[in-house]
Amino acid sequence: MKTANISLFQEKPIRKAFHNDEWWFVTEDVVLALTDSSNPKQYIQRMKLRDPELAKGWVQIVHTLSIQTAGGSQKMNCSNTEGIFRIIQSIPSPKAEPFKLWLAKVGYERVQEIHNPELAQERMKSLYEQKGYPKDWIEKRLRGLAIRQDLTDEWRERGITDHRDFAILTSEISKATFDMTPGEHKTFKNIPEQSKANLRDNMTDLELIFTMLGEKVTTEISHTEKPETLDGSKKVAKRGGSVAGTARVATEKELGRSVISKENYLEITDRKKLGKDQQSKP
Repeated sequence: MKTANISLFQEKPIRKAFHNDEWWFVTEDVVLALTDSSNPKQYIQRMKLRDPELAKGWVQIVHTLSIQTAGGSQKMNCSNTEGIFRIIQSIPSPKAEPFKLWLAKVGYERVQEIHNPELAQERMKSLYEQKGYPKDWIEKRLRGLAIRQDLTDEWRERGITDHRDFAILTSEISKATFDMTPGEHKTFKNIPEQSKANLRDNMTDLELIFTMLGEKVTTEISHTEKPETLDGSKKVAKRGGSVAGTARVATEKELGRSVISKENYLEITDRKKLGKDQQSKP
């Protein structure tokens, strides 16, 4: 499983992917951060000419991985921590030692999170708090992440590993829950199509709750029935989402309004805060 991320070293972005239980860093980004070269690809070629041993072992320490870029996913040369240390040996730069410390810290934090997932949750809580989300929303969001992880683990148990298939199954749950696909939901909320904003980060309390319900019920049905094909999992996803959809319709009937909101949670929170501030004015 691979996930993309970006870290900063002295304000220079270093793209990385978590692959085979460790971080892999984009080699061009590392070279750019350490040398300020205007052409890191060319610098790497010259570096390999200067260091024949590095060139000989290049294919062992550098692998091509998919990295998310502004233009979409792109295949790029990456190396793990051990490989980057070897590359650094061939770069005469005063930044080398600080970079080694930074590299060790980045890798160590991720290892800590693997062995103690609560650390990852605490870091995520802190990020959401910095963005202005209230604690009760954050708790729901984190609970939703755990439910989502259980669901994707269940799909993998059923032999489904392609992220495109995950998207298909997620769409089935969403259509049954909200009568719209995730893409349509983003459009409804006026989130630009090219935006990388996470739909769930723009959901209200109730939208998060019904999303969790649909995914949790889907997980339970799949775990019990163990569908053997993608088509079978699609049917289960639709059934799980339908449970949440039925509950949503009943809730809307009681509330007299739609659960699906055009606003994101921060907009609603800001409006409530503004209202309280106005009420407190003499």
